[in-house]
Amino acid sequence: MDDGDRDAGRATRPKRADARRNEETLLAAAAAVFVTSGVEAPIRDIAAKAGVGTATIYRHFPTRADLVIAVYRHQVEALAEAGPTLLASSATPHAALGRWIDLFVDFLVTKLGLAAVLQSDDPCFDPLHSYFLERLEPVCTRLLEAATASGEIRSDLNAQELMRGVASLCVGAGNNPRYDARRLVELLVTGLRRPR
Repeated sequence: MDDGDRDAGRATRPKRADARRNEETLLAAAAAVFVTSGVEAPIRDIAAKAGVGTATIYRHFPTRADLVIAVYRHQVEALAEAGPTLLASSATPHAALGRWIDLFVDFLVTKLGLAAVLQSDDPCFDPLHSYFLERLEPVCTRLLEAATASGEIRSDLNAQELMRGVASLCVGAGNNPRYDARRLVELLVTGLRRPR
């Protein structure tokens, strides 16, 4: 077996459970630091939060862009996976939709610090918006369809409209402590209910 074959084998081999856990810890630490200090926070702060050395972070994520993208993707995946779980475990489809939208608000508010990076001229960030829509729009659609089928909500709203509406309400939060995006989004979700 030549070196190329060995490299190809390594690339396709799944990560060990402990390596996945280590990566999860790094991503959670980076996400927490990004929320409080922005995506330009020193790598040493992320390493300290994760309880590892900076070399460990660079081994997993050679550039800051790699780390930012990984954090973003990881959190989009968690949000996408939450939809079916909430639908299965909530008392009603409307309750599942409301809880998922609450998680979506958390995601949007904590990602406002990433907005500048995601809108930068760096082409490595271009696919993230498409990825976000491809992963989350179907989840929101499924939740809306379930709540509509149960007769709880109106049927004249699609996932893209709802997600854009929620995002627009979250953008207003900024640094204004008197602006409560979560309260406004809750009013929006309540307003989806069918008149009785």
